[in-house]
Amino acid sequence: MAQTPQLLDRWGNPVRRQALTREIAAPTLGGVRSPLSGYPGDGLNPMRLASILRSADQGDAIQYFELAETVEERDPHYLGVISTRKRSVSQIEVTAEAGSDDPEDVKIADMVRDWLKRDELTDDLFHILDAIGKGISFTEILWDSSEGQWQPRELRWRDPRHFRFNRRDLATPLLIDENGNDVPLEPFHFVFANISAKSGLPLRSGLARLASWNWMFKAFTQRDWAIFTQTYGQPLRVGKWHQGATEEDKATLFRAVANIAGDCAATIPDSMMIDFVESKNVGTGAALYKERADWLDQQISKAVLGQTATTDAIAGGHAVGQEHRQVQEDIETADARALSAILNRDLIRPWVQLEYGPRKRYPRLVIARPRVEDIAGMSDALAKLVPLGLKVEISEVRDRLGFADPAEGAEVLGAPAAARTEPPAPENEPGTDPVNQTLKIKHNPGEIKRGSGLPGVQVALNAEGASTALSAPPAPADILLTRTETEAGPAVADMIGQIEVMLEAAGSLEEFREMLLAAFPSIDSAMLGTILGEALLTADLAGRSNVVDEDGRNG
Repeated sequence: MAQTPQLLDRWGNPVRRQALTREIAAPTLGGVRSPLSGYPGDGLNPMRLASILRSADQGDAIQYFELAETVEERDPHYLGVISTRKRSVSQIEVTAEAGSDDPEDVKIADMVRDWLKRDELTDDLFHILDAIGKGISFTEILWDSSEGQWQPRELRWRDPRHFRFNRRDLATPLLIDENGNDVPLEPFHFVFANISAKSGLPLRSGLARLASWNWMFKAFTQRDWAIFTQTYGQPLRVGKWHQGATEEDKATLFRAVANIAGDCAATIPDSMMIDFVESKNVGTGAALYKERADWLDQQISKAVLGQTATTDAIAGGHAVGQEHRQVQEDIETADARALSAILNRDLIRPWVQLEYGPRKRYPRLVIARPRVEDIAGMSDALAKLVPLGLKVEISEVRDRLGFADPAEGAEVLGAPAAARTEPPAPENEPGTDPVNQTLKIKHNPGEIKRGSGLPGVQVALNAEGASTALSAPPAPADILLTRTETEAGPAVADMIGQIEVMLEAAGSLEEFREMLLAAFPSIDSAMLGTILGEALLTADLAGRSNVVDEDGRNG
């Protein structure tokens, strides 16, 4: 009996199947992995911020992660742009491509596609993209094997404060267990995302490092702005006491003016005078705080979204806005590709290996906005290149066009069967020779039908001589005959016109006969006779041509 091959994770650790179905990184209120967080942002100053970041660089990143949470909670602008970047990717449709056209590879891809239909997928991707801000994120995979088959049941975001990095390289993640020890991540049990804003160690690659400095400086600006507004935004109260007022009277007066509003208050004797020197740059000073805060927000927009036009009221016209939007789309595409690679590495491949064992090819998740395919252009290219030897996988064509693989037994579209065409049988009058038919004239609608002397050829002319039906490729004799019949059309039409006049004037068939006999000598038939002579000659030539052709075939 063949043994199940030993599976290894990306770091070479053996997979323990019995450990995959239980939760191992859940937080506990009284344990080492506490959900309660500190607030290192309170009273933050440059020296303290530098100390927090320096500790994170050395592997102790708890306060750094707590500060990153604080910045997101207290800076509306940073929260807005970082959420925009994460949601723009998490809402893109996720598709699965089969590893090949092999039926089993297609079956595996269909299994992944069914799982992608889950409603929680958008939220799961949003939480995995927490790595954009912090540089890293951890998601625990809860597997379901209750029916004898492996399938991801749930993806749960885990607090990055509950993980550390190996001191040897500061790049290999470790889990803090219930005893406070650093242990390797359980194989096939975590999605470890590292989306870097810059090259370097994972803990130094997140946007939160930049945002923390920006938030601290903006907090200083907002504090000074608030003091400035309170000082210059309301009037100064002055209370005056009369001559001979006691100290108690002075204290009472000061409490009165001080309790009206704010701290801008004073008391002086009635005989004293105070000059107030008004600042001439109150308006300019107030605008300076706003400009500084706006400028800091613009720097965050550039860092997170790569541009400012979609978040800040920056003038520049439609063209500039379109260019900035393209920059944001480039960042979105990069994030989507990074997330696809992470999921394929930490989720899809482990899932397929647990269910089907190691394989040469694995299905791929693709996170990308649908491209508007030029179906007409691609179809034209395939029609020209495939006959020349170009080999194209059917699954790739289906994926490009957005068509799913047909289910077994489903009704499918196909090319219609080629219709077999038979040459029309010649129309012969009863008792006539199919080769030598006679000229036939009808009163209504005035058609001339004549056999060409060639089997399978029929030509019909209306009263004006226009051709109404023609089948089989014309031979040279047929062309001459068609021209002859076309030239006979006007002559025949004139004769029929004269006959119709006599028929309408006659009161009986006997009278019509007499009129026809009397008028026959005067009817101009010279042209028709010439045409009939040419027709007889053409028929003779056509017959001789048929005899020559038959002799050639027999020989």
